[in-house]
Amino acid sequence: MSKRLLIVVVEPDPDRAQPIAEGLRDAGGHDIRIIAEQSGLARQVAELRPDVVLIDIANPSRDALEELALAAGPAERPVAMFVDRSDEGMTRAAIEAGISAYVVDGLRPERIKPILDAAIARFHLFQQMRAELAATRAALEERKIIDRAKAVLMKARGIDEEAAYALLRRTAMDGGKRVADIAQQLVMAAGLLGR
Repeated sequence: MSKRLLIVVVEPDPDRAQPIAEGLRDAGGHDIRIIAEQSGLARQVAELRPDVVLIDIANPSRDALEELALAAGPAERPVAMFVDRSDEGMTRAAIEAGISAYVVDGLRPERIKPILDAAIARFHLFQQMRAELAATRAALEERKIIDRAKAVLMKARGIDEEAAYALLRRTAMDGGKRVADIAQQLVMAAGLLGR
């Protein structure tokens, strides 16, 4: 955590918020904003566009956890949640909600930097995994479309699979397009023609 971050601290109790803010500033001179009011939290976080969100909540309910997690945008930024006590169900709910760090036993100033570092690292790791999963899914969908297009060509032209793919590839190269785009157009046209 070497660069200066904009960190939002969600803490309704000013007596708890102040030491957290001081600990964060000591950990790296970060720009700290405290949000005390939880109503309209999503709007407040969206307006600030922080690098990290820290949520300090003594004993969250499942509904409060989901609302806070959704409002803080764990898919967009690292979110660390500090609770005084928890159970297995709450921990699982926090992880499923996308919380980068779910820390039981509250927030102490000496723990801030390592927890922030871990939350940021975990967030980036999961962000990379999500991107890889999305790319894999997109490639699989393209492969399915290409296979359907080959089947259309094989049936319509009476050619084998290799020749159908060669025709798709040649058409794509001649048009300066991707094979998957040509395949998509062919499948759509075949659908319109009822083939």
